[in-house]
This record gives sequence, C-alpha cells and structure tokens, in this order.
Amino acid sequence: MADSREVMNIRQASQYLGVSPDTLYKYVNEQQIPAFKLGNRWRFKKSKLDQWMEEKSVATETRSGKKIKAAVKAAGTP
Repeated sequence: MADSREVMNIRQASQYLGVSPDTLYKYVNEQQIPAFKLGNRWRFKKSKLDQWMEEKSVATETRSGKKIKAAVKAAGTP
C-alpha cells in the first residue's frame, strides 16, 4: 500500500496527496513541496509530506481566521 511507504515516487505521492502527477511536478519545479531526487527520479518522504500538509493547513486556518476577524470588525459587530 502506498500510504505505508516512507519514500514514495511521483505516482504514489500524487495519489497520497490527491493531486495529479502533473500538479505535483509543478509544485516540485516551483519548490513548493519537499522532494528530493534519487538518480533522475523525484522521491517524497511521507513524513515530510505530512509535515508540509500540516504547515499548509495551519497557515490556511490562520489566514481564514484573520479574514473572519477583519470582516467582523468591518461590520461593526464586537
């Protein structure tokens, strides 16, 4: 099972993350996601992907919270 592997190839990582391999290649080329090359193939450590997803999740929640607070303040409600 792909989820139980610590090191995944592009196909396994794309399935794990729920994105297409093309999207994952785009993220890699833009250095948006943790990856490394083994020979000429991209590899992904599951633990690093989990950490990356957690960081992105927290960042998204923080931005959403700030937007909600700004909207409440703009509306004039305490």
